Amino acid sequence: MNRIKAFGAFWCDFVIGDDWQVAAFVVAGLALTAVLAHAAKVNAWWLLPLFVFAALGWSLHRATKSSKLSRTSAPVSLAPTLLPRPQPRPQPQPPVRPR
Repeated sequence: MNRIKAFGAFWCDFVIGDDWQVAAFVVAGLALTAVLAHAAKVNAWWLLPLFVFAALGWSLHRATKSSKLSRTSAPVSLAPTLLPRPQPRPQPQPPVRPR
């Protein structure tokens, strides 16, 4: 039973992800495309990409108007974080004079 729950939780997280509204919008697009294709006998393959692009635009609009992404916040470093930082070179020691 644990495997079934894990499988269902994976697909729920994969499909819905961070934004359930975009997932609902895409499901509505799938449903409308299916209805137009089967009930109305319309060649509606073009409708789903329109829904997906509209959902993407709507999601980006909501994300960029939020207060989390203000223009006055500190810039985000785009440097790769997985690369090790270079270590400073050790300073050369002065030569030892023999006595």
